[in-house]
Amino acid sequence: MQSYPSNIAGSSVSAQALAANKVLRSTYLLLGATLAFSALMAGVAMALNIPHFGLVTLVGYFGLLFAVHKTQNSAWGLLWVFALTGFMGLTLGPILNAYLQFLPNGSQIIMTAFGTTAISFLGLSAYAVKSQRDFSFMGGFLVVGAIGAFALGLVAYFFNLPNVALVVSGLFLVVSAGLILFQTSTIVRGGERNYIMATVTLYVSLYNMFLSLLHLLGAAGDD
Repeated sequence: MQSYPSNIAGSSVSAQALAANKVLRSTYLLLGATLAFSALMAGVAMALNIPHFGLVTLVGYFGLLFAVHKTQNSAWGLLWVFALTGFMGLTLGPILNAYLQFLPNGSQIIMTAFGTTAISFLGLSAYAVKSQRDFSFMGGFLVVGAIGAFALGLVAYFFNLPNVALVVSGLFLVVSAGLILFQTSTIVRGGERNYIMATVTLYVSLYNMFLSLLHLLGAAGDD
């Protein structure tokens, strides 16, 4: 009789762990698919020499993000996730072309930024999964940091302040790393049950981390 409540508790914990693992697995599978699709669209943009999107990037991003949020619990959510990540891939193409065209070591900078982003993601994700630490305390800081970096980025863009833009890249780099830890930890600890929104968070973190590294590495080369 004494083991009955213990068995119930053990079954509950096991069920929660299985659910968390399922969400984590689905998130990584969808993230891999969206990254591949985004890379394909970036390649298309580069091949067609599509011009830089400018502020259209923000309009498209927030519009598609709104669509994902509204359909996150239906099959339509998957369609909008690929629309969002495909669009972000298109916006990346002109940026990569600019690095290849105007910087003598542009290809090296791109590969370094890509490799650093991949290693950082794998390391941060592995740490969050293995340690199972609770990073929920970072939530408020990440929200404030993201909003602050976004607002400062607009100031740097409209007033053409390159030094401020470097600070913005540094802020986004830190926020992106924090979001990877935060989101992965939330999934592992059972706080996230929607793999569509989890995928979007991780994708945007990787996108911003990659762009920030491109900017910082280019500046480090005095270009």
